[in-house]
Amino acid sequence: MSDRLGHRGVDEHVSEPGPEPPTAGNPPRRATRVRRRLRALPARPWARTLAGLLVALLIWLCWSLGQVLTAPGDDSVAARVADWGRNNHLGPVVTLVETLQYDLNPPRVGGKPSIALRPAAPAAQPAPHRAAAPVAALPPRLVSPAGPPLPGEGTWQVLRTVDGRPALIAAYLRPDAQHTSYVAAVASMDPRLLRFELHPGWSDPGPANWGVPYDVPAGSRAGLVATFNGGFKVNESGGGFYLDGTTRGTLTPGEASLVFYRDGHVAVGVWGRDVSMTADVVGVRQNLRLVVDHGVVPAAVDTDIESGWGLTIGGAYFVWRSGVGVTADGRVVFVYGPALSVRTLADLLQRAGCVEAMQLDINPAWMSFMSYRPPAGGADPAPVKLLDTQQRPADRYYTTTSRDFVAVFAR
Repeated sequence: MSDRLGHRGVDEHVSEPGPEPPTAGNPPRRATRVRRRLRALPARPWARTLAGLLVALLIWLCWSLGQVLTAPGDDSVAARVADWGRNNHLGPVVTLVETLQYDLNPPRVGGKPSIALRPAAPAAQPAPHRAAAPVAALPPRLVSPAGPPLPGEGTWQVLRTVDGRPALIAAYLRPDAQHTSYVAAVASMDPRLLRFELHPGWSDPGPANWGVPYDVPAGSRAGLVATFNGGFKVNESGGGFYLDGTTRGTLTPGEASLVFYRDGHVAVGVWGRDVSMTADVVGVRQNLRLVVDHGVVPAAVDTDIESGWGLTIGGAYFVWRSGVGVTADGRVVFVYGPALSVRTLADLLQRAGCVEAMQLDINPAWMSFMSYRPPAGGADPAPVKLLDTQQRPADRYYTTTSRDFVAVFAR
């Protein structure tokens, strides 16, 4: 007899009782032990620490995202979340999601545009206050990069006149011989008839004593002719933003710069070479390098696309892009559209006569150009998208906006 039998006495044939069969009122012993261990977890120091960290992370996440989602402006939820991710070291995750989206729906090759290749004719405009000057001849029809032009392609349309003269004209072009179902818009503005104002964005460049509002407020819309988007976020632009004596970032020599002067005209050039700070400068918007320089498209537009020209959706060449330039006779040209590479954007600016030009913002969430039809009675000017396919609403700049922009008024 073994000592382990204990109180069972001498009956060596008595066996150890086996596990009781599980029933609704008698669960297996293994499950009971697991539940006991789980109930004991909060009592362990490492578990309490982990739970505290998770709660703190959740509180911070809710606060941080809540701040972004409730900030002023009309940015979409997707644009706000993507921006938040990049600002909080989640750039690779955002890029992965964008890459998957882009790969599922890449720019289409071939085909024809689904829209007419003439901007919509403007509504009737009121008679000018001063005697109208003879109507100036429009520039020659733009040559299509896609080959033989389609009906209306490259033909200029007058969108606004000032004192009877064309102040804002526009044309549509297919961007290249490959992406022939897409349309880019070219707007050309006469600085003799128009003046240009730089406006800050609420989140970029951010709050400061700018002396200029984050929108075109009611009561300040008389004579409004056009608005268009600015450049990259200042900390990603390679340069700075200056307005009425206040600077964000650093005005950097060698950077492409859109410069605003006290008399309302603008210039585009290399900071420190073509343009610089003077008493007449009221605003400067820097963004990367020139894409047209002395009438030539530099070879650099074909290199380092993502690192040198902006983080595009999925790191792709062909995305929504915008740019601005000046012609030899001083006209200001804005180009934007889908399925553009840096090269094709620069080519369109060059075809429109630009001798100096720079890229502005990229990707669909930030693109916009609106013309404004004169008001009827005391109403505000009516905003009209130049490209119906742009994501942003036509009245984008009638409310607080998150990014900087340019407003154009009749002189």
